[in-house]
Amino acid sequence: MDPASGQDAVADVAVENGRIVAIGENLDATGAEIFDATGMIVAPGFIDMHVHLREPGFEHSETIETGGRAAAAGGFTSVCCMPNTNPVNDSAVVTTYIIERARRVSPVNVYPIGAITKGSNGEELAAIGAMKQAGIVAISDDGRPVMNARVMRRAMESAKVFGLPVINHCEDLNLSAGGDMHEGLQSVKLGLRGIPGCSEDVMVARDILLAEVTGARYHVAHISSRHSVEMVQFAKLRGLPVTSEVTPHHFALADADMPAYDSNYKMKPPLRGCGDVEAMVAGVVSGAIDAIATDHAPHPGDEKMQEFEKCPFGILGLETAIGISLEQLVHTGKISVAKMVEMFTTAPARIVNLNRGTLAVGAAGDVTIFSLDNEWIYDVNKSASKSRNTPFHEHRFKGGPVKTIVSGVVVWEL
Repeated sequence: MDPASGQDAVADVAVENGRIVAIGENLDATGAEIFDATGMIVAPGFIDMHVHLREPGFEHSETIETGGRAAAAGGFTSVCCMPNTNPVNDSAVVTTYIIERARRVSPVNVYPIGAITKGSNGEELAAIGAMKQAGIVAISDDGRPVMNARVMRRAMESAKVFGLPVINHCEDLNLSAGGDMHEGLQSVKLGLRGIPGCSEDVMVARDILLAEVTGARYHVAHISSRHSVEMVQFAKLRGLPVTSEVTPHHFALADADMPAYDSNYKMKPPLRGCGDVEAMVAGVVSGAIDAIATDHAPHPGDEKMQEFEKCPFGILGLETAIGISLEQLVHTGKISVAKMVEMFTTAPARIVNLNRGTLAVGAAGDVTIFSLDNEWIYDVNKSASKSRNTPFHEHRFKGGPVKTIVSGVVVWEL
């Protein structure tokens, strides 16, 4: 199943010397290692365009090696890592370190995303051109959104020159200041400070206007508000180069699903109201939302298992993404399997300009094989990640990854 070429058939895929060399029925497999994928889906290698690998600087939470293993276990062959490391990836030096380190220790392809501003402080543009030359595929300040509209405009102008998309974590930090969960009935019941949906909406609106002025390619990270989805849809109708992604937890869980003060349910953007969750699914169906990305954000237990107000935002996502997407989108009949595959392959590859995400002959031999019906239970204590922060521990799934192949090498199998 290859959405990039429209292929959807029962066929064999042959990989040799790291490349796909043939696709067809009853291929000659003499001398080859054979995997019988009868009843399964053979897809292009899945791409997660939004992960946090924490290295350099926060190796106690995750490393490029352990994050890469978690990605492989989740069926991903490529990941794009955010720049909020220490030091921040705001220079060619850090970019080069990440790329070289990944080549040595990661079982999957790692593509760095560079910072928009120096130190992600939102004041002075980072060395975007030098980072592009070193290998970044996009720019973002992620968890520290650029509040200054003038700086963001200049960033978009620079990004357009260098052919890079601008990815923004859309949050007005003044509106969300001090908040711990979505502002609504549940936050009132629990006595927790709220993060209003409008803190996301006003930033999405600002950035769409700037994208129109500059002509830059603009991408909304982990969209979560129904109004933001509507604005992205409107921008697309106007022909603007605007795209968006959604995380599995934002279309699977609402704030009402959170056990009281359970820090495994604390993330940013926060779990929104039921209406927002419905809007995420509707956005996937309509095409307003282009890609599914995990925002994999590992934190060790001694940091995450604190009082709700004190613990950091973020949850794991790599190993459960396919299972949640099948459960919430495919098995419910909301979208087809092909549409789900597209959101994990063709769409992210297009957004960040990766020469990946297809099973075409001559393409990289990255393959994700998954099942639609095998039942399994996610045990986070067996996770490849160094951290354990997830709301999906002991969740029973129907369907998930079976085998992950990167450049013709099996890097994970069930």
